Amino acid sequence: MNAHTPQRTARRTRMVRYATTATVAAGVALTAVAPTAASAAPRPDVVQRRLDALVKNDGMPAALATVTGRDGRTRTYTAGVGDLATKAKVPVDGQIRAGSNTKAFTAVVVLQLVAEGKFGLDTSVDTYLPGLLRGSGIDGRNITVRQLLQHTSGLPDYMDAPALSDFTTIQYRYFEPRELLDGALAQKALFAPGTDWMYSNTNYLVAGLLIQKVTGRPYGEEVTRRVIDRIGLRHTYVPAVGETTLREPHPHGYLNTGPGAPLIDYTDMDSSMAWSAGAVVSTNTDLNTFYGALLGGRLLPAAQLAQMRTTVPAELLGPGVRYGLGIQSRPIVCGGLVWGHGGTAPSHRSRGGVTEDGRAVNITVTTVPDAPTAKRMTDAVDAALCR
Repeated sequence: MNAHTPQRTARRTRMVRYATTATVAAGVALTAVAPTAASAAPRPDVVQRRLDALVKNDGMPAALATVTGRDGRTRTYTAGVGDLATKAKVPVDGQIRAGSNTKAFTAVVVLQLVAEGKFGLDTSVDTYLPGLLRGSGIDGRNITVRQLLQHTSGLPDYMDAPALSDFTTIQYRYFEPRELLDGALAQKALFAPGTDWMYSNTNYLVAGLLIQKVTGRPYGEEVTRRVIDRIGLRHTYVPAVGETTLREPHPHGYLNTGPGAPLIDYTDMDSSMAWSAGAVVSTNTDLNTFYGALLGGRLLPAAQLAQMRTTVPAELLGPGVRYGLGIQSRPIVCGGLVWGHGGTAPSHRSRGGVTEDGRAVNITVTTVPDAPTAKRMTDAVDAALCR
């Protein structure tokens, strides 16, 4: 890895902020766990307590979680309110904008196409999209498909382009993928391909364009056919062009513009700004099902799954984090690894994943938290997995 100047480190930190983008909220708790006798008045379990604390102490409007424990039982939890204006309850397992969890869906489709002989992981992007990637230090002839999926391409993040600097102005704006890509190509390369690691949404924007080029079908159709329908994710979808509302019961999500500023309702939005890097809508339960199916070999042949799980250090995402091809691993406090991705949209953040022995957790909060609260969300994931 290359040494980093303070200026470059600060730039990277800003870029990671848009990356995977997870905290949880807590407060007035509503849980879908099987009821117990009122007279027993049991103390809320560790997951509920963590969610409640994230709402009450950290100011998250709502938090939702789905947990599959060592006993194989799945439990769902909620805390806070689903709508700050009406104080409506949080829908149990409501739909959320899954943010960069989308990258795992995108990577699965690319790796399926690799298995079918449509892609070579170590073939240049220019082989499939000639001339697309050209800029200051940027040349698609030197960037491979693997480097896109692993964030080792050196491509700058289109989220750093001026057009995306103020989310309050683009809530309902439609972006063509090429418009987003142009915002990245106007910047300088971060490093020479293969010499370093840096999370960049541009990598997965290009991956979406590759999927469309090779299959001749829209990105969303391929994800739906190859992933969502294949494993029966009934509450997950890629929004259609111009679709701004969520299709099923959901908590409202809020844009956080800074300390002390009022939260802005960002529940409805045009998610084209995220596209193949972050547009998927899902639920905590569906995300657990997805990662469980992926790690269980139901979506990829063994060779491609092994490639996906071959990781490089990605400590900017957290202590001990390593990044594979659209999926990351992180050590958990009670031993072993949790595999997943996590995601951040302007109005939601999610964290979680699955373990080798089948435990699973996904926690979502309905605004993007500050760093200390985000750390408490990671701690809540560990508490859920280790209880």
